[in-house]
Parts: sequence; structure tokens; C-alpha cells
Amino acid sequence: MPDKVILLVEDNPDDEELTLRALAKNNIRNEVVVARDGAEALDYLFGTGEYAGRDTSKTPQVILLDLKLPKIDGLEVLRRLRADERTNLLAIVILTSSKEEQDIVTGYKLGANSYIRKPVDFGQFIEAVRQLGLYWLVLNETPPAGKRS
Repeated sequence: MPDKVILLVEDNPDDEELTLRALAKNNIRNEVVVARDGAEALDYLFGTGEYAGRDTSKTPQVILLDLKLPKIDGLEVLRRLRADERTNLLAIVILTSSKEEQDIVTGYKLGANSYIRKPVDFGQFIEAVRQLGLYWLVLNETPPAGKRS
């Protein structure tokens, strides 16, 4: 599993640290790339900006996407990823504290693969991350890289 990269798109340093700790506690040792706003996430995925020249054929196994992000919000990131043939089949899990019903509906309409509300309790969060890792990194089959477009 170590070659399966996780892209964590999270602007809150506390939530970032919590997610990284939960991954470690569940022995999920995959490389985690952190983007701290929507623009940075898009730069990483499309090989632009500070990620110019990055081999974009190496895509994340799963993207954990927060919604309330600076620069470009999570729903707009999702919209742009689904609109581009290079990224339209990537596994995107919305991982957010938003309780807005409209965010859930819009997220799925835009093509999110899953919507997970971050549990407030750390023990519950660890369990949620364990299940998320098991499903998205072990059980789920993704399209072969050359067949994504």
C-alpha cells in the first residue's frame, strides 16, 4: 500500500494533525500529500504553480477533501476535477465538519464518491479513518492510470 498516495486537502492545522495522527494510529503508512487550500490542491493535481513539472500520471489513490477552504472552496475543487478528463475518475471523499444538508447534496451532485462528516470525538474519528483507509486503500479498485481519460 505505500505507493498509494493520499491527498489531504485541509486548511485547519488542528484537523490536519488529527487526520495524520488517526492514519498513523491505524498503521496507514501511505504517503500523505497535504494541500492547505483549494488552489494548492489543483496545482498539485494538474502539475501547475509550485508543482509545475510534477509527474501528473502519478495520481492519488484517494483525495480527502474539506469543503471550507481558502482561495478555492472544496465544492469548486470537486467541480473542476470532475470537469477535466485527467482527473474525472479520481476517488474523492469529502471529509468535512460541515453539517449543511445542501453541502451533502451538492457534493454528490458534483460527483463526490463519498461524504464523511468528521466525528468530534477522537476515538470515533480514529475508527472512521480506519474504515476509510480499509475501503479506499485496500478494498476499492480504481481504474488503471492509462484508462482514466
